[in-house]
Amino acid sequence: MTTVVQPARPAHPTRPEHPVRAPHEDVRDVWSRLAAESGAVARAEELLAALPDPVARTAGQQADLAAAMDAARALRARFLDTYADAVHDRLTEGRTVALRIDELLEAAARELPGLVPDDARLASERSRVQAGKEGHEIDQGIFLRAVLRSPAAGAHLLDAMLRPTPRALALLDEFTRSGVVEMESVRLERHRDGVARLTMCRDDCLNAEDSRQVDDMETAVDLALLDPAVRVGLLRGGEMTHPRYRGRRVFSAGINLKSLSSGDIPLVGFLLRRELGYLHKLVRGLRTDHPGQWHTPFVEKPWVAAVDGFAIGGGTQILLVCDHVIAASDAYVSLPAAKEGIIPGVANFRFTRYVGPRIARQVILEGRRIRASEPDARLLVDEVVEPEEMDAAVERSLARLDGDAVLANRRMLNLAEEPPDAFRAYMAEFALQQALRIYGQDVIDKVGRFGAAHQGPPGDDAAYARG
Repeated sequence: MTTVVQPARPAHPTRPEHPVRAPHEDVRDVWSRLAAESGAVARAEELLAALPDPVARTAGQQADLAAAMDAARALRARFLDTYADAVHDRLTEGRTVALRIDELLEAAARELPGLVPDDARLASERSRVQAGKEGHEIDQGIFLRAVLRSPAAGAHLLDAMLRPTPRALALLDEFTRSGVVEMESVRLERHRDGVARLTMCRDDCLNAEDSRQVDDMETAVDLALLDPAVRVGLLRGGEMTHPRYRGRRVFSAGINLKSLSSGDIPLVGFLLRRELGYLHKLVRGLRTDHPGQWHTPFVEKPWVAAVDGFAIGGGTQILLVCDHVIAASDAYVSLPAAKEGIIPGVANFRFTRYVGPRIARQVILEGRRIRASEPDARLLVDEVVEPEEMDAAVERSLARLDGDAVLANRRMLNLAEEPPDAFRAYMAEFALQQALRIYGQDVIDKVGRFGAAHQGPPGDDAAYARG
């Protein structure tokens, strides 16, 4: 049974809220001194080393560990409330080095031991199912919340996440030459019409997302944005081999619950990377700092999404960052957050903008599906057409979005609708709250039951659980 404790704040009104630093004291020395004086981190480590695995602990052992981990997390939170900027500056050499979230956390683990889990601890966690983990990712959430809260450090981190990935840069020559890149879960093709057609092709599991697909999606989005011959992007699901949908296109079944149950949905590599990586790049574009682009540091392009079958969870989240959405008349969208027990990414930030507060609560809190045939669907999609008319509707939409004025206006619309500072503030709280949610006992119970019920081939995935 995993222990999950929300970082606490001191209850006594006269107790100092923040640690005090002597003039010119190095931030690493501050953390070392505070950790030594408190002893909270050391006590939690000693208990973790002495206790059996989470599933074998007694209630008393759980309570003792919960208290110790709570004290250690409260210390980390108070320290970072004061020193997030100083820590970030040390790790990024005064914001001169762009570190992605995983790189930033690795640097923090090296430079400030005990502040966030190190590689060895994370590797041990990765070998366990979700119910058997200790919840060390919560400490990553505490760290990233503090960094993202800062206008200086947070903006620098967001910029780092908007840069092209090394994998995309390595594949760029091949893609610009051939116009095709085949990955495990995504196929990217550039046609002569200047359209980059990104096809999600996890045909065995209805495009249910895992870490592999997030990596492939970010790589494909980077390539489409980097290639100067691409003017418009299309996101669509491919034809499935899944027995229930064989030969039919499906957009996305959302998060792969089997992977979550087995412990293979990491906070940083999946839940945060997809929001700060390819989804944010669909909105803002790529940060390139090309000297010829003096007017903007970003390369961006309009995107069309075509929904066949359904867009569940993360699939619906993709629609919220696209410029034009077409849905087949027999399709539906949903955000089953309450059923899964987690937060549906940035949908809580974006969804109300489209449908209003009442429908947003019905969909996110109560699990309502919106079918393309309902009038409310027109709040989320631009066109609803018969399945056999999807291809023609897609081509018309791509032609309409191919224009220089479209780029300038989408940029201004996105700035007005989703100011970068507002997005940063949301992501700061999301980093911690989602970390707490994936270790919530209700989530562990739900995905555990799902994992036990679906021990068959990979095709028995999230879509089965959602009907």
